[in-house]
Amino acid sequence: MMKEYEIKLNDLRRILIGEIPLTFYAEVILRTAVIYLILMISMRLMGKRMSSQLSRNEMAAVASLAAAVGVPLMNPDRGLLPAVVIAIVLIGFQLLIAKIASKNKKFESITQDKYNMIVKDGVLNIKAMLLTRVSRDRALAQLRKEGITHLGSVKRLYFEAGGTFSLLKTAKPLPGLSIIPAWDDEFSDEIHRRDTAVLLCSNCGNSKPDATVVNCQNCGENNWIPAVNNLNDLKK
Repeated sequence: MMKEYEIKLNDLRRILIGEIPLTFYAEVILRTAVIYLILMISMRLMGKRMSSQLSRNEMAAVASLAAAVGVPLMNPDRGLLPAVVIAIVLIGFQLLIAKIASKNKKFESITQDKYNMIVKDGVLNIKAMLLTRVSRDRALAQLRKEGITHLGSVKRLYFEAGGTFSLLKTAKPLPGLSIIPAWDDEFSDEIHRRDTAVLLCSNCGNSKPDATVVNCQNCGENNWIPAVNNLNDLKK
C-alpha cells in the first residue's frame, strides 16, 4: 500500500501506468484474449438464453463469472487457472439446474420464479402487482407500448418469470378504463368515445356493480369514471 507522501498529483506515470512494469501490458493482450475465450465458451455452453432475457440464476452466474475473470485480467500476480475453474463450476451448476428444472416443475418455479397475471379481463390485478412490485404506471406504459389505449382491449397481461411482459388482446374489445395519461385528455377525446352507462374504478378498471357500492372491491378506491371505447374498434 502506498504511503500518503508517495501520492503526488504531478506523478503522471503512476496515474496513467500504475506501479506495474511496462512489460505487463504485453501480457495483458494475452490475458485478455484468454479471458475473452473463457467468456465466449462459457456463454455458449450455458445456452442461447444468455444472449436474451436472463433469469435470476443466469444473472447470478454472469455476475460471478465477470467477478472471477476480472481479477487475473488486472493483477499480474494472479493466474488464469482459477478463472477457468470458476467458469467450469458455474457452467456445471447452470447445466444441472436446467436439467432438474426441465423435469421438476416445482424446482423450476423455485429457481426460475413464476409468471404473474397483471391484467385479467380488462382489470388490473392489484394483488399480483404488489407481489411482483410492478407499479401501475409501468403496467400501463407497457400496454401503451403495445398500442393499447384502454383496458377493455386486454384479455391478459402476464409478467413472465424472466421479467418480460406478454400481452393477449381480447377478440372483441369491451368498454374499459382509458390508459392515456390524464394530462393528455385532448388525445384521449380524439380516439375514445365515452360510454356513460358503464362506470369503472379510476385506479384499476374494475366495473361498479350497482349504485350502492362506494369502494372498489378490487383495490378499495372510491373514484368512479365512465368507461371508454376506442373509435377504431367501433368502426370494425
